[in-house]
Parts: sequence; structure tokens; C-alpha cells
Amino acid sequence: MGLTKQYLRYAASAVFGVIGSQRANIAYVTLRGGEKGRYVAVAACEHVFIWDVRKGEKVLILQGQKHEVSFLCPSPDGVHVAVGYEDGMVRIFNLLSGESNVSFNGHKSGVTAMNYDALGARLVTGSKDTDVIVWDIINECGLYRLRGHKDFITQALFLKDKNLLVSSSKDSFVKWWDLDTQHCFKTMVGHRSEVWGMVLLDRDNRLLTGSADSELRAWDIRRLEEGKAEGEPRVKKGKTLLEDDEDDDGKEEEEEAESVEERILSCKKAGSILREARDRVVSLTADSKARVIACHGNDAVLEVFTVLSEEEVQRKMNKKLKKAKKKAAKTQEDAGDQTAEPVVERTLKDEIIRLTNIKASAKIRWVDVLSCAGGELKVALLLQNNTVETYSLKTSDKNPAANKTARLTLGGHRTDVRTLAFSSDNLAVLSASGDTVKVWNRSTLQVIRTMACEYALCSLFVPGDRQIILGTKNGKLQIFELASGSLLETVDAHSGAVWSLCLAPDQRGIISGSADKTVKFWEFELVKDKGTDQKRLTVTHTRTLQLEEDVLCVKFSPDHRLLAVSLLDCTVKVFYTDTLKFFLSLYGHKLPVLCLDITHDSALIATGSADRNVKIWGLDFGDCHRSLFAHDDSVMFLQFVPKTHLFFTAGKDKKIKQWDADKFEHIQTLEGHHREVWSLAISPNGDHLVSSSHDKSLRLWERTREPIILEEERETEREAEFEESLAKGNAPVVPGETEGEAAPAGKKSIETVKAAERIMEALELYREETRKSEEHKYFCEKAGKELPPPEANPILVAFGNVTPSRYVLDVIRKVRSSELEISLLVLPFPYVPELLKLFNTYIQQGLEVELVCRCLFFLLKIHFGQITSNQMLVSVIDELKTNTLSKVCQIRDVLGFNSAALQFLQREIESKEDVMFFADATGQLEEKKKKRRKRERAVLTIA
Repeated sequence: MGLTKQYLRYAASAVFGVIGSQRANIAYVTLRGGEKGRYVAVAACEHVFIWDVRKGEKVLILQGQKHEVSFLCPSPDGVHVAVGYEDGMVRIFNLLSGESNVSFNGHKSGVTAMNYDALGARLVTGSKDTDVIVWDIINECGLYRLRGHKDFITQALFLKDKNLLVSSSKDSFVKWWDLDTQHCFKTMVGHRSEVWGMVLLDRDNRLLTGSADSELRAWDIRRLEEGKAEGEPRVKKGKTLLEDDEDDDGKEEEEEAESVEERILSCKKAGSILREARDRVVSLTADSKARVIACHGNDAVLEVFTVLSEEEVQRKMNKKLKKAKKKAAKTQEDAGDQTAEPVVERTLKDEIIRLTNIKASAKIRWVDVLSCAGGELKVALLLQNNTVETYSLKTSDKNPAANKTARLTLGGHRTDVRTLAFSSDNLAVLSASGDTVKVWNRSTLQVIRTMACEYALCSLFVPGDRQIILGTKNGKLQIFELASGSLLETVDAHSGAVWSLCLAPDQRGIISGSADKTVKFWEFELVKDKGTDQKRLTVTHTRTLQLEEDVLCVKFSPDHRLLAVSLLDCTVKVFYTDTLKFFLSLYGHKLPVLCLDITHDSALIATGSADRNVKIWGLDFGDCHRSLFAHDDSVMFLQFVPKTHLFFTAGKDKKIKQWDADKFEHIQTLEGHHREVWSLAISPNGDHLVSSSHDKSLRLWERTREPIILEEERETEREAEFEESLAKGNAPVVPGETEGEAAPAGKKSIETVKAAERIMEALELYREETRKSEEHKYFCEKAGKELPPPEANPILVAFGNVTPSRYVLDVIRKVRSSELEISLLVLPFPYVPELLKLFNTYIQQGLEVELVCRCLFFLLKIHFGQITSNQMLVSVIDELKTNTLSKVCQIRDVLGFNSAALQFLQREIESKEDVMFFADATGQLEEKKKKRRKRERAVLTIA
């Protein structure tokens, strides 16, 4: 069947206009060994942008896929950055290459907290699904899922010197987890409302939490010695916990539970710091050494605190004691009696003091701080108006003043872009928001001009592309000149908001439609400027069409015969342009028509309404050809592709759709925006489309040469829906797994299902090939001579004539490490015996022993009952036991030998060259410096 009508696909080309999305945090990163504090990473919808704050340039884009970024966390080594997404996926990007090779899929909804451990070997993630998951970065797999919170996770932190984890949540609890046993051993209930932030201070001996009030609560963490806790019985109320007390069973159980907590650590409130802000903590962060704390609420003020060292606190306490002694001595003199020695109490205010307040230019959404050499503190702020600001201050100063070092604003608007327009040569794009109008170069996506304006609702390029006209919310028309970037004139056009502008087909004037119930006709004129005697463009009012309702949209027909006006009463009125006599009334929409357009041949008019429908009408009789249910929310914009009967619609449901007005067919959906789409513009040649959204982004779409076949498009959509429903199905149950605090980290997804299918197909192929070889052997014996071998399977030939067993191993090896367990969990049991026999062969041959052992132990764990009750597998399990033990011991010995050899070589080189390797050198250098300083001080004292 031939193609009756060919449609060409529009594909996403670029995202621009967004500096930093509000959903995800801001973080300092190091790029290719550059200086600290120069680069910041921010989310930009589904991508991550790395900005050079000194130059104000975008230096790297970490490409996302479909879902919005929800959290960023740089690794301790500065080479990688972990990115969490709204669908629960976590991807690890390499900052050197900008590519991601590792991804973890365990959460059901957006990632809200992430942190690495001190070595960068483990990553903890918290999510809106209330789960905390610990991932192994090196092995690229999930370790375990920790359940217990009742609301989304706001922070999760590793302790440095103990295998413990602390997590906070919106459910007002802070939970302590023992990662060795994967259980929660302590729940702190000292908060009356949500815990929004948390930092560990003073070598993990203090916890600071931010809640929904103005207090930052501090908790002292005291860790008990392992030997003392386990070896000695604890005495309580005159008896040890080892004694039996039959009268008090309930109390004994409570005391036993308390003793478990105390055995690991005790956590007591040390006091609280009062913030100046009265609202909730929006974000709370500390620098890498936990010496500086920064927090803010919903306002534009950042409060910075510093944690004093033990020496500084002691010095402060000595001063206090001196003052107290002086005061006591004076009192003693006046009273003439002997008083007791004064005692000065050490409080939290003596240890954590306010450093300064930083006032940003707008409300702060996220903050990150970085301590640099020489006591310099760098602060990066992501503001709610699509701006990044950086500040610098000296922490050593008594009253440090914050200096603004950079402000990234040029690459985007402060508020939502409500109107877009293309120039007649397809090269420039105009975008206007509540305070600025920008003109962009379409090919480079760089800003050519930025001009201050009033709240713009509609716009257009004047013929010749040298001037632009904006219609504003307070009823004015503003004319700008692009060459100088100046405002030429502001015309008081209407008494209400100007909702729509349309260029006349003869290009001699424009019309404007307003909320003051009028449509006004304007003509272009060149007038002499009084000051300069140069001619400039202006508009002259010629006619007015008075209507009974607010005007929402106006459009000329391309033949200049008719004028279409949409009104607030849900109708569209069509008038003759020359006489302004009424011609047609198009009624049928249930809610007002927000947008409309007329085809190039003036034959059809399409209207988009807040009732989510698009109606296509004939302009000859005003009959409705078809009503299409277009979007799941209001249709905000509609425009025909020039010289065709194809049109695009944009809706509040975040989608842009293309339609055929002749066949009434839905052609394609352009998905990419993460919030409501406000406006779109199509280039005069139809090759480009630009759209603006509430997510602050502008997106450019390009027409490709790829044809669209509608049947295939619908089939692809159905497949995508099926795959989504398959992944959302019930999670596989692990046999023997109870509904407790710990659970497997992975989750069932379409990738795990496909991986399981590939393993099953490989095992089926192995069975088939084994059967063929046995048959061949039997026929050879029967014939008494060697017969030609059966034809090899094409798949095995494609993989380089590998053996069937090796092919199965290759398929297992290609499964992502993070998805391996769930893929094996989905695998039906009839395939397991075959797999166990193959594992035995692999281990004997020494092939991928680590991977095979991981799969073997997991299968034994989940199918333990069925495997042990199957007599056929007893001999296989016995062989596996012997072979696995011997092979693993052999590999361990090799690793141990290699490790010892490397250490020996290190010592040899050090002794020969008298050079210290690795981290030891820096530590010993610091010791030498300290000794030298002490000696110098001693000499000075003697002198």
C-alpha cells in the first residue's frame, strides 16, 4: 500500500532559556582539574547544565532522557555527579566525558535526597516513595532498601567512621539505621513538624536539624565503645539486665530495647539555634569540613553560621570565666563577704555563632557552600526567578561582608514567557515575559538583544524585522527598535489587557484585541523624531470595532476579506474587514476560545478552547467540520503550518500536538515540557517550531526528512503504554522475604523483564543446540561413521561461532549489574536447573567466577525450597559446593598475592628513591610542618 499523504516528523532540537530549574538543587563541581568554586551544576528540566560562573557560560550539558531532574550530588573525588530523576532513576555521569554508564532503577517516584559515603563507594538515595536505598557504586548494584518512614525523605547521611546511616523525613521523624544488620535501631521524635534538612557536624558527634519552625535543633551523638557495650552487663535500678525479673516483664522488654539503642549510640538534645526567619527551613547545608552552615526559608535572606573549633571555644570560655571572676570580685568587695567561685556554663551559642546574612535579589530556592584556601567561603544560590548568584566572603573576618561575584541572568527570563514570534527570515526568535523581551539567534541560541518591557501578552515583528511590537497587560502597545535595543514609543491603546495582535495581510498595519471589549485597527507610519530629526516608526489608530464581550483573540483571513474575533461568551464572531459588518457566529464551545487561526487559502478556521476541544470550521458557511478532543487541559495556542492544512496545538497538559485539518487525524505528539505550555510559534518556512512553558524553558523543534506513517505511530504509542503498564505491575515477591524494614533495592521495570526474556531465549537456544548435538552423536554411532555436523544456529554464527553455553554466559554478562537480581527473580523456575548445571561448567572453567557466584547465590536464596526438594539437583549442588569453594579460594589467593606484591614494590621504590607514595606523603608533611612551627615558637619564647 503506497503512502497517500506524507507527513514529516518534527524532532526536539534544543532546550534554551532556562538557567536553573527549581525542582533540583545547585552544587559546586570540579571540572577537569579546574579551580574550586568556578563551576556549578544545576538542573535544566531533564538535563544538567554545568555553568562557568566566572565567564557566565555553559560549558557542559549532561543529557537527560525524558523525566525531570530532581536532585544532584557530586562525588567526593569530584570526577562524577549522581543525578536523580522524577521517575526514581539515578544516573552517574562522568564529568570528564559528560556521559553516563551507570544507572540505578529502584524508586517508584522522584528522588529527593542523595549522598555519597566518605570514600565514594556507596550512594544513599531517598525518595517520595518513603524508601531509602543504599547502592554499591563499584559493583553497580543495589545493596538494600530501608523502609520505615511514612512520608517523603528530606535527607540521608552516612556516618564517617561507623557503618551507620541517619535519615530524616516529612513525617517528623529522624531514623538511625545500622547498615550491618539493615534495621532501624533508633527513632528520634523530638520534632513537632516536618524535618526539612539535616547536617552532621564536629566529626559526626553532633546532628543539626531544620524543621518547620524558626529553630535549628542540635543533638549530641555519643558512640559507646564496642567492647564495653558488649562485654559488660549494664546496671539499671540496682540489678543487671542479665538477671531474671519475673515481676516486671514489660519494663524489662522496654529496657532491653533501650539498651540496644544505647549499645550503638545515644542521641540527646544539646540545645537550639534561633533563625531570624519565622517560616520553615527550605534548605540546610554545610561545607565539606562541616565548619560553615547555611540555611534559608521562603524569603531572600541566607543565614550563615560558623562552627568554632575546640580551641576557639575554649578561648571564648576562658574570656567568659575571666569576666565572671572580675564581676564576682567586685561584688565581693561591695558586699564584704566571701562568695563561691563563679561557674560558667558552656552552651550551644558558644560553639555555633552567626557569621552573616546574605540578601539575594529574589527568593532563594537552593544553596551550596564551598570552603576554599585562605578562609574564603564561596556561596552559590539558585533563585526562584531562574537566576544563579554567587557570593564570596572571608570567614576569618570579625564582621565578614558578602561580595556578589557573579549573576547568571542573560540566558533566560525571570518570569514565564507568555508570547513568542519568528522573524520573516526564520533566523530570529522573539520571546517576551513579565519584565523583559529577548531576541534570540535561532541557529546559535544566543541572546542578541535584551530589553526591559511591561508585562507582555502578545508580540510580532514589524515587516522588515527591524522593529517589534508588544501588547501588554495594562493595555499599552510598546514599539522597540532592534538595532539600538531601545524603546521607541509606548502607545496607550486600550483600557484593558491587550490579549492579541495580528499583522494585516497587506503588511501596512496591525489590529489589537483587548479585554476592554474593543478591536482596534492601527496603521504603520514614519514620523520625524523631534530631538534627532530622524524618522522612526509609530502606529496610528484608524478604526474601532466595539463588541459586547472581552476580546481574547483576533485574526485576519490571509485574503484580507474577513476578521475573526473570539469572545469571552465562548463564541467566535466573523466580520467583513472593509465594512466591519457581521458575517458569521461560530458557537459550540462550552468554554471561551483562547486561540484560533485561519488557513493560507482562507478556507478553514480552527479554534482551540479552554474546554480542551479543537473545532475545525468552514469559513464559507460557518459549519463545524469536526470537533476533536485535543488535550487533557485547556488548549492555550493554535497555529497552522504555513501553506498547509496542518496545524499545531499547545495545551496545559504539557503537550504539543500536530493535526491534519482535512483528514481530522492526530499526526504526532511532541513531549518534552514539564509544565503547562503557554505559547508556540512556527517559522514562516515551517521548518522550525519554538515553544515556551511554565518550566521557564524554551524548546526548539525541527522538521526532519523522516516520514510518519500514522498506523506505525499509533502502534508505537500502544507499545509504550503496554510497556508502562507492565513495569507498573505488581513487584515480584521474593520467597522467604518478610515485610520488614529491609528489602531488595531493585524494582521491576521493562528493562528487567526484557533482560529475563533474553536469558530465557538463550536457555531455549542452548536446549535446542544440546538436543541437536545429542541426536547427531546418536546417528553417528548408529551409522558407525562420522556424519556432517548439523547446521549451526545463525545467532551463534553472528556472535563469532561461540558455543551455546558461552552464548548464555554472554547474555547474562550483558544484563546491567543493577538489574541482574530482579531479572533472575522474574525468571521462571523450570529454567533454573539448566542454569545451575551451566554455572557448574563456568566455575570449573574459571569463566566470570564473581558474576556466576553472584547469580548462583541469589538463585539458591530465592528457590531454596524447590532446589533442595528436587532429587535430580542434589549431585549438581554438591559439585557446585566443591567447585565454588575451591575456585573462590584460588581467586582470593591470587588477589592476596598480587596485593602483597604491589605493597612490596611500593616499599622497594620508596626505599630506592626516598619518595613517599599516595596519601601518606601529605600526612607526614603536615606533621613535619607542625613540629617546625613548635620549634620556632620555643626558640622565640626562649629569646
